Amino acid sequence: MKIYTKTGDKGETGLFGGGRVPKDHLRIEAYGTIDELNSVIGVVISEISDKEVAELLQKVQNQLFVAGSDLAAPKTEKNEKYIQRIDKKYSEELEEFIDQFESRLEELKNFILPGGTKAASYLHLARTVCRRAERIVTTLNKTVEIGPDLMVYLNRLSDLLFVLARYENRVNNIPDVIWKKL
Repeated sequence: MKIYTKTGDKGETGLFGGGRVPKDHLRIEAYGTIDELNSVIGVVISEISDKEVAELLQKVQNQLFVAGSDLAAPKTEKNEKYIQRIDKKYSEELEEFIDQFESRLEELKNFILPGGTKAASYLHLARTVCRRAERIVTTLNKTVEIGPDLMVYLNRLSDLLFVLARYENRVNNIPDVIWKKL
């Protein structure tokens, strides 16, 4: 199978289940941002030394593939038979991981700045890309039906990435970078 199809050479792309939209359509922006997030998480995994966190992030990468296909497939009766959607269980699982890793950290009493180890910094970058994806999906949801579980999932995932950034710094004996009022 060739990697190029030439079907997008005029600025359009196909959606799962049929139909074509311009490549700058908000739906494409949404799942493109999910793809970007997945790539940033791949960079994090290449930098992280904690095996438990790396395995969790690989699981998240697989979930993000589901999120991308969820966004790439309009809700139609035909698609519902074939497309896996983000389900409430994904967010619940993220909440369990947040609680698990947060219990290993000191209570957060200040705003913190992104930074610390390279992996922690990349986790903060992933968090901001996740927040952007969440904003785009929220806007998209005003014009097309997006499952509410996807929006909750992205919200929880950004929280998890924040907690993991703090955890990465803690296991490397790097203190949180506290925001100081100027």
